[in-house]
Amino acid sequence: MRRRMAFATLLILTGTLGVPAHAAPAPAAGPAVEESVSRQVRAKLRLEKTHPVKVSVRRGDSDSGAFGTAVVPGGTELPQGWLFLYSDGRTALEGDPDFAKLATKVPSLSDDEKRVFTSRSAPDYRTGMRLPFALGQSWYLTGGPHTMAGGPRSSIDLAGGDGRVLAARGGLAYTMCNSGKGWLRVVHDNGFSTDYYHLEGNIAADGKALAEGDFLGNIGNDVSCGGRSSGKHVHFALRRDGAYTPIDHYAFGKWVIRASGSDYDGYALHGSTRRDAGQTIQNHGVLGPRQGIVDTDGGTALNRRSGPGTSNPVAGTVADGETVDIVCSAPGTEHAGRDGYRSSMWDKLADGTWVSDVYLWTGTGEPVAGYC
Repeated sequence: MRRRMAFATLLILTGTLGVPAHAAPAPAAGPAVEESVSRQVRAKLRLEKTHPVKVSVRRGDSDSGAFGTAVVPGGTELPQGWLFLYSDGRTALEGDPDFAKLATKVPSLSDDEKRVFTSRSAPDYRTGMRLPFALGQSWYLTGGPHTMAGGPRSSIDLAGGDGRVLAARGGLAYTMCNSGKGWLRVVHDNGFSTDYYHLEGNIAADGKALAEGDFLGNIGNDVSCGGRSSGKHVHFALRRDGAYTPIDHYAFGKWVIRASGSDYDGYALHGSTRRDAGQTIQNHGVLGPRQGIVDTDGGTALNRRSGPGTSNPVAGTVADGETVDIVCSAPGTEHAGRDGYRSSMWDKLADGTWVSDVYLWTGTGEPVAGYC
């Protein structure tokens, strides 16, 4: 179902996190760290002992604790990569249960990194993200939901506009490939991370604090860590709590991404407006935590009523695809919306009128602003 999860408040980064940016990796911390990290990665992916793992120690050493990136080059396939922490002979990769624990033990991490590395996502489909390009621009959805390197269909491909790839949300940025090219990961404060691959002219980053909309690089064909690219684009991937997650049903720039068919198939919805892979989508910006996108599942205008239920008089309409501010929610007449989502919850809007929650996409089936 498109939204069945409880609401939790999302903290928005201001882009003023006091984390220094390191333009280049620190000197190697010794074979103990590299061996431990490589062993952990190979065990995770069930690889042969001789399978190459590119370990880049960014800060620290085997004595005090180390932090860096570990990447399995992809050859003709896309790569896989993690941030790692090492302390007292133990290695933890993003998503491992010990990653948050080790974050408190590695002294080279900043307070902001410790906070962000231990954050968890709220159990709903809201991301608090825009699309990774300028507001108001329209880019081609050149590829629908597909994998990064096996696993879930976490990613979409985007190209067009001015070609400048921007952070979808504020966070801490890291260069993943030891070449320093092509691949950036931004770890957000809400348990999500976003990956940006194939970049050209990308920034160098090791914990660099970014605000939403900050420049990351340009669309390109870089395959420093592996993969193929036949035309300049950005491979944009979603990670949740340290692992790639299906991008299906999540919203970016007020478009809900939907998977269909096989890899690279799919479409995006803005209200009832549908754009298939190969068509353009406009960046409408971030959907606020107490906002909804009108989705009448057909494109007709939505009636606003004077109270929560169809027994109340019509007090106007609101267009499909419009963004509305929600004040609170209350029970009323039950309705069915897209994908069979049924609810008797009604939402009170900022102008004092009411609409059925089934005709708003909020990313959750729970009240986003509490009950009235």
